[in-house]
Amino acid sequence: MTQIPRRVYEARPALRLAILVFLWSLPVEAQKAPDVYEKWCTPCHGAGDNKPGTISAGALYKGSKPAVLAERTDLTAAGIRSVVRKGMYIMPRFRKTEVSDAELDTIVAFLTRTPQLAK
Repeated sequence: MTQIPRRVYEARPALRLAILVFLWSLPVEAQKAPDVYEKWCTPCHGAGDNKPGTISAGALYKGSKPAVLAERTDLTAAGIRSVVRKGMYIMPRFRKTEVSDAELDTIVAFLTRTPQLAK
């Protein structure tokens, strides 16, 4: 069983429950998703101050969508892959030698709440 990351316990109660249900529904290989997301996405797209992706999304969406990436429910696999590989606004692109295809699959599965790894 995967250890539940501290940030899950610090999340809002409804979000915490959704994250836990999601994590328990994943196959073992996908249970590393929070760690991969934490490594590559949270530094810019997490909650809190000084997160340029969250600040940018907040300014762009003006409250119509959550600024924190993990709270979004409208993200698509194709959209995530495109933004990671090509970049968008202030976000740089990430080469396969930086974020591997396997890691990107894991991030996509995490953000789209897909129980199996998205291909």
